[in-house]
Amino acid sequence: MSTAHTLPSADAETPSFYVTDEADHPEGGSTMLGFWIYLMSDCLLFAMLFATYGVIGTNYAAGPSPKDLFELPLVALNTAMLLLSSITYGFAMLSAAEGKTRSTQAWLALTGLFGLAFLGIEMHEFHSLIEQGATPQRSGFLSAFFTLVGTHGLHVTFGLIWLVTLMVQVGKHGLIAANHRRLMCLSLFWHFLDVIWIGVFTIVYLLGMLR
Repeated sequence: MSTAHTLPSADAETPSFYVTDEADHPEGGSTMLGFWIYLMSDCLLFAMLFATYGVIGTNYAAGPSPKDLFELPLVALNTAMLLLSSITYGFAMLSAAEGKTRSTQAWLALTGLFGLAFLGIEMHEFHSLIEQGATPQRSGFLSAFFTLVGTHGLHVTFGLIWLVTLMVQVGKHGLIAANHRRLMCLSLFWHFLDVIWIGVFTIVYLLGMLR
């Protein structure tokens, strides 16, 4: 007795494991991913600089030590400038989320002023050290100090240039989605620099004064 075999009709429901849904790719997602990867690479850069300072930071070569050079009140003021700039940038992001263009611009401008104050105090410190003969080539400690602190200062400088560029973009195009993403990326970068500076303040300045 033969058994009849029937083929599934064309109208039969396709098994669920054959159904493929396209992955959801939110607009700007690749930008944020790329920026996080950049921040991780920057973390590695500063980790190497901190490690270098940890190795040769006590090599004074019979030259001045942190106790001879650092002015903690001035460094504390500089730290306050950067911390305040992070707070004002946070207010800028809140204003941007509410769609307040003018308020966003005002908070960004205040952030830039605090950032400039930070750089100004840092340049004053570098100038004072060099006048005392504490140049990078004087000892391993000073080489590591100028490299670490100077690299952070360069990042703040680039951040300020980026900040001014964003202010122009927001003034020209408003708080469009692209500008929101750019503001978010700069926010991550700015707060990252804040965290790095806290490490510099603690390891280089505070611990240096205790040695």
